[in-house]
Amino acid sequence: MPATLRVLAGDCTTRFDSPGDGLLQRGHVVVVVKPDKTVLVHDRGGYQPVTWLTRPDSVTVEADDDGFAVTARDGERTLRVQSHDAGRRVAFPVTDAGTPVGDCPDCGAALVRAGGDVVCLGCDDRYGLPAGATVTDEACPDCGLPTMRVARGDVFELCVDVACESLNDAVRDALDRRFDCPDCGRDLRVRRHRGRLFLGCDGYPDCETAFSIPAGEFAGTCECGLPLFETASGVRCLDGTCERHPPGTAGP
Repeated sequence: MPATLRVLAGDCTTRFDSPGDGLLQRGHVVVVVKPDKTVLVHDRGGYQPVTWLTRPDSVTVEADDDGFAVTARDGERTLRVQSHDAGRRVAFPVTDAGTPVGDCPDCGAALVRAGGDVVCLGCDDRYGLPAGATVTDEACPDCGLPTMRVARGDVFELCVDVACESLNDAVRDALDRRFDCPDCGRDLRVRRHRGRLFLGCDGYPDCETAFSIPAGEFAGTCECGLPLFETASGVRCLDGTCERHPPGTAGP
């Protein structure tokens, strides 16, 4: 479910204590408690808060008919806001904000691309995107989620949900044993380490040759015999140390 942002307002005394320093203020202020526990205290003067504590270790909000108190602690630093009247308090649901990419097939709410994820604004389901992926206007025929285009040599169009379609499986089917090891001539196999795919020699451990798979499309063959990739920063050889086509160079 969406996270909660709390807003409290009233006539308050604000005290900020840290080693060797302190600040005491009073005024009619607005206190914002963000989902990551950050506390911001605003008065009428501009966008800059008069005091704040970013992502503290803990935040406590106490409230009754007589008023409220907010206490945030981070190590030896403490921010406390104490109201002198009943004040006003409200809580709002908040989500990621991003580019709309469709509707959630489960709850019907909007799906957005926020950073490296596709996120549902209703049920808060989240689907991580691989580097370089582009979300398309097409829907997966099996689950209804958006599809993505992602290049790992070949270009694949897959569901954004790895449980529905696996990029790892698609890359393995397309690239496994497709190229020869430049050092011993054996097949380069698609392998996975810590969630990342790479091409490693089938002769391991006798031959330890291995290459990460760039996020880009095939762009020919390097003079060294390995494939070239068109990436966001230019054409590069599969071997990132190749002097003929190092990362970021122009095409052949």
